Amino acid sequence: MLRDYVGIPPWVNALALLGMPVVCALAALLPAVRAHRLSAARAISAGSAPHAGRALGVQRRLAGSRLPRSVSLGAGLPFARPGRSALTLAAVLLGVTTVTLATGLATTMTRFATAGQDAYQVSVHASNVSHSDRELESLLRSLPGAREVTAASLTDVRMAGSAQNVMFGARRGDRPQLNSVLTKGRWTRGTDEVTASSAFLRRHGLRIGDHLTLETGDRREAVVVVGEVMEQNNRLVIGDWSTMMALFPQEKPFEYHVKLRDGADADAYARAVKAADSGADVELHSPDPAAQAIDGSAAALTLMLTVVAALGVFNTVVLNTRDRRRDLGMLKSIGMTPRQVTAMMVTSMAVLGAAGSLLGIPLGIAGYDLVVPRMADAVDIALPSYMTDVWHPLALAGLALAGLVIGVLGALIPARRAARLTIAEVLHNE
Repeated sequence: MLRDYVGIPPWVNALALLGMPVVCALAALLPAVRAHRLSAARAISAGSAPHAGRALGVQRRLAGSRLPRSVSLGAGLPFARPGRSALTLAAVLLGVTTVTLATGLATTMTRFATAGQDAYQVSVHASNVSHSDRELESLLRSLPGAREVTAASLTDVRMAGSAQNVMFGARRGDRPQLNSVLTKGRWTRGTDEVTASSAFLRRHGLRIGDHLTLETGDRREAVVVVGEVMEQNNRLVIGDWSTMMALFPQEKPFEYHVKLRDGADADAYARAVKAADSGADVELHSPDPAAQAIDGSAAALTLMLTVVAALGVFNTVVLNTRDRRRDLGMLKSIGMTPRQVTAMMVTSMAVLGAAGSLLGIPLGIAGYDLVVPRMADAVDIALPSYMTDVWHPLALAGLALAGLVIGVLGALIPARRAARLTIAEVLHNE
């Protein structure tokens, strides 16, 4: 039984429990100090005094454009309270940045977890089978549903100049190459070539184009490294089947990988193998649950951050509505409809949402470029380029909408409430 497990250290829980009250206290400190200095007359007139300043100037400039009046008025509202708008922008910016980073990480981790899974669905271990090597391979090909059969072998071999044995692997059959795990270079094409794991190359200070010599008994093979594969095993070298035969003429495959035809039943194929050779140990390969867990975690994180950022927008619109009750009453008295009031308030937050996307996406990409290489280095591997090529136009367009969605969702409910504010309620507060 495995004793090691992945969990959260107790100190993390303790830090969160003690740290959150401190964070809340620090967040409340500046508004509390400002409220302490606020005069009684200014506090009483809040929401009823006329507003001017930056917002009015911006709105006047926008009034000359072809934008609807409600949109031009809304675009200027964030400038009325620059401090409050900056905090709201920070919330949206943090949400978009984290969503961008989480999206990129989830895509890379999913591709990492599923690398090579398209090569086969069934593994047949040959340690106790009654058939010979070629007989078993022929049998596996003949069973209903089989499309490709690949034999694999793995054995220890010495490397000249090293005290530790090397694990030499080779594949023979329909799919001897696994391009989804190739990081650099290419796969072998002959006896004098090998590919090696990222960890092996780093451990021995080798790179593509370097030469090494493999030895076993009185047999020696000089080979050149032509490729690098994504693998943490720091002893693994992969060669052509002809190289395996040159070093170990009597070596037999220990495992056969079978790729099934589309729609074939893997369980039925496994039963057919057992019926043909009762000594065969058959293993089915289902989709990696790690990929599903990664996708679920990324979706949950995205949802939580969106809700948190939207709540920050919600709070800002509520405060802005209370601060500008008099202005809203005047606009309604000259004919602004509830729909236009809603559009004005939503536009004010959509501006911040667009700015959050404009700034947050580059920050999220920069965070991804900072984190992913260090994650790969920590486990001593190199990632193929397709795993890190995650920023496509369609994905970026979706992320660009994230800030707008956060702004609109957070502003919609308080904006509709402000639209229902009557002139009589405003005059009652004068």
